[in-house]
Amino acid sequence: MTFRYIGNLRRLPLSRRCLSTIEAGVERPDQYCADLVRKNDYESFLVSPFYPTELRPAYFALKAFSVDLATVQDSVSNPMIGQLRMQFWRDAIKSFSDGSPPRHPIALALYDACQRTHLPAYHLKRIIDARDAELYSSDHLTTDSLTAHAEATSSTLLYLLLSLFSASSSSTLSHAASHLGISQTFATLLRALPFHAANGRMIIPAELTAKHGVVQEDVFRKGADARGIEDAVFELATLANDHLQTARSMFKEDGFEGKIPRAVMPVFMAGASVASILARLEKANFNAFEPGLQLRDWKLPWRVWKSYYVRMF
Repeated sequence: MTFRYIGNLRRLPLSRRCLSTIEAGVERPDQYCADLVRKNDYESFLVSPFYPTELRPAYFALKAFSVDLATVQDSVSNPMIGQLRMQFWRDAIKSFSDGSPPRHPIALALYDACQRTHLPAYHLKRIIDARDAELYSSDHLTTDSLTAHAEATSSTLLYLLLSLFSASSSSTLSHAASHLGISQTFATLLRALPFHAANGRMIIPAELTAKHGVVQEDVFRKGADARGIEDAVFELATLANDHLQTARSMFKEDGFEGKIPRAVMPVFMAGASVASILARLEKANFNAFEPGLQLRDWKLPWRVWKSYYVRMF
């Protein structure tokens, strides 16, 4: 691992290959971010064409920022190195107000997005803080704790995307984004349960695993054969679906007539992939270890397209 200094900020520990990629990305930050999202967040990349051309670089910047933070835990050898990465981002966000962003492609793209649109810095910092806390413990004792984490990450990212459209002041849109973000986190974690279990992490809150007699070590060793795991998955999936339905119901109020405003529809198209994950999980009888769940949903591009044109998710 190599520590780098770029500008006046201490940089993260990076491999030489990663360094060369980042240094090349400095010349085209927008392309770097788009490539990162395409490789690491397929669902978000599918949604990108529906954003107005002038907002697409900002969209990719925010999504790349989210991807970078979300992958810190699995890309560093210990939490202290992860904290250096988080401090880099705190310093980077702080530097935006001085007009001196670090020479890092995501930071440069994010700075440009902040210059062109109103992106509240406190939302960016909230995501950083939530991912920082995750470095030392990704386990949650209660569903309330996991919900708070989801609100601070996925929901907050949706608030930032609403800000691109100057729509974050709408309480209806913000409440819908809050519930959609929570549902998105729950569904994403359930799909990734085999990966986390293989790395000795239990992403289902302890109150649910205890309720169904799940022994963590059994899940790590036996996967789908662990006692009670499907019941625990079912209950968390049910909570995810409840939040998804609540997000949908928000548009039955205040004259929306069940339709999402066309202007902000791209933000809520994330709901199409969440619904897909939950539907496929139900079809697998809530066996999160079913190998087919790790394959891309070949119908998802069509579902995303349909979502946009019917203004629902």
